Amino acid sequence: MLVYARDQQDLFARICGYFDGAGFNILDAKVHTTRIGYALDTFQVTSPQLEDHYRELISFVETQLALALASDGPLPEPSRGRISRRVKSFPITPRIMLRPDERAQHWLLGVSTSDRSGLLYSIARVLARHNINLQLAKITTLGERVEDTFLIDGSALQQNKLQLQVESELLDAVAP
Repeated sequence: MLVYARDQQDLFARICGYFDGAGFNILDAKVHTTRIGYALDTFQVTSPQLEDHYRELISFVETQLALALASDGPLPEPSRGRISRRVKSFPITPRIMLRPDERAQHWLLGVSTSDRSGLLYSIARVLARHNINLQLAKITTLGERVEDTFLIDGSALQQNKLQLQVESELLDAVAP
């Protein structure tokens, strides 16, 4: 799915929240924010509903996603998806890596953990709660493992105490 919209506060979180609430699983995403204030986000999603009625579903998603993006209310709680047997048997220790980029203008956030539904939305909610702007994202699902990279900025990252709080909340959000 491709979303092209004027960039706004919590845009990525609202998109991920819509997919989470609608029962979609995000397998891959690429997020780009333009210099002129637009976002071009692509998502590869799966859903049990896609197989039979995909034409009706496409129209429904377009309408419902537009309504979700127009909402300015609080972000809903993420679903806590079921953990697969593989993840239970071979858990992946969650890792968060946060460091400044080469020019020290933005921050690189790396997340590595076990996959589950609602995971990307949980990450997006933490970033939104701290008013952290998402510039670029590369979301990759490798079987039961997730390797996500984000280019972010925000005033919370400039203060050591808040930065540690963001990292701690991210670890809590990605924990199985």
